[in-house]
Amino acid sequence: MSGDKVNFVYSAVVAKDGKPHVFVSFEQGRKCAEGTVPECRITKNKGFSPDEVSQLEQYLNKNRKNIIENAKKITGIKHWFGDNSI
Repeated sequence: MSGDKVNFVYSAVVAKDGKPHVFVSFEQGRKCAEGTVPECRITKNKGFSPDEVSQLEQYLNKNRKNIIENAKKITGIKHWFGDNSI
């Protein structure tokens, strides 16, 4: 990838098809890509080359455990409402 900084953000752990997942996003200038962990796959891409997408997926795979552990530390918003009705 070019020398520009790539920003990376991730969600809290969420249930998808009954299994835990983390949604991730990469941004570099006007380029953006979204993916999921533990699959370590980019599911949406705008502007990254195929080689860059491969590098992003390799990053996800290499850092999968840390991404999941850090995502577990993010709390959801349910506690803001004072009950579990949401």
